[in-house]
Amino acid sequence: MPRPNREEQFQTSEICIVHAVQRCVRRAFLAGVDAATGKDYSFRKEWIRRRMEALASVFGIDVLSYAIMSNHLHVILRNRPDVVASWSDAEVAIRWLRVFPGRRMEEHLAEPTEHEVKVLAANAERIAEIRQRMSDISWFMRSLAEPISRLANKQDECTGRFWEGRFKAQRIVDEAGLLACSMYVDLNPVRAAMTSDPDKAPHTSAFDRIQAGQGQRIESAAFDLKPVPTQEAAKQIRETPVDELREQRKAKKRNPTGKRIKRDAWLAPLTLSPDKLSSDAEVNGEGVRASDKGFLQVSLREYLRLLRWTAKQSIDGMAAAIPGSLASTLTQLGIDASMWRDLVWNWQKYFGKSSCVGSPDSMRQDAERCGKHHHQGQASASACFI
Repeated sequence: MPRPNREEQFQTSEICIVHAVQRCVRRAFLAGVDAATGKDYSFRKEWIRRRMEALASVFGIDVLSYAIMSNHLHVILRNRPDVVASWSDAEVAIRWLRVFPGRRMEEHLAEPTEHEVKVLAANAERIAEIRQRMSDISWFMRSLAEPISRLANKQDECTGRFWEGRFKAQRIVDEAGLLACSMYVDLNPVRAAMTSDPDKAPHTSAFDRIQAGQGQRIESAAFDLKPVPTQEAAKQIRETPVDELREQRKAKKRNPTGKRIKRDAWLAPLTLSPDKLSSDAEVNGEGVRASDKGFLQVSLREYLRLLRWTAKQSIDGMAAAIPGSLASTLTQLGIDASMWRDLVWNWQKYFGKSSCVGSPDSMRQDAERCGKHHHQGQASASACFI
């Protein structure tokens, strides 16, 4: 079947949740151990995580869950046009210029100035176009993939692709599908036999949330959203040696704002606030993520308990009986608790070829939205839902 159009799956004008998968070219282990040379490129996983963290601070897109593997990346994103609508033209301009500073003579001149921000903010037509892009999942993924490719090629002294092509996208249409997909993403290292314990699986959202709960803090990769005063920038360029400017630029890249944050502060909170309206944008005021809106009705404690129980269930053989409280949580979402283990561990069987994830009823409604009779995988997924 042909791949669905992006506009059919998600639009910048409406809030939606998407599971995106980006694979390395030829599924090579370009972020793991190269089987041919034995060289370990695992450090590139941190490149990818920090780039995602940086983009989460400027785009109107929430990062809900992620897992960075040796040859591919999983990330669940929620675009937030409502958050972008709350930004002033100047805010839109500085955010855009941080990600796309434009063509510069030298890298050390890539700091946006107040003058550049004012000029861009005054261009109403251009700002309207940029506003759309700031809540566009495709632009987020492009902004993530291209710099990693350039950095890896520079390091390897080669040219060509790092990523396979355009990312695969699955629209998640209800909370049952979102819980199952988040669990599938967080358990990818366990599924790949890299570890048996999600508590020891770095470069996953579950690991970040667990470490944050234990008090771990990291240097923030968030972009500095304050433009450089024009006169100060000119004076610095005139009076500071180029080598010193480059060193200052490198230092600022490591921690642009000089802040230390909780390890999961850049991720969207897991639990929805019961005292907030569903229409409330909950704009983040600390500059580390788009919003403070959660995405599941379950608590982090319940989520991690279910995650750890699911991790202990092998793909083959008999699974242990799911604890009553966890079974109750799944039943409330319309998931057959007896099929939960199979749904998560055999995700590809149910949703591997589908462009939509959720319960059969939700998938049917989304198919109607797209002018279709049904989504691929809708029938097989029905076995896992009540």
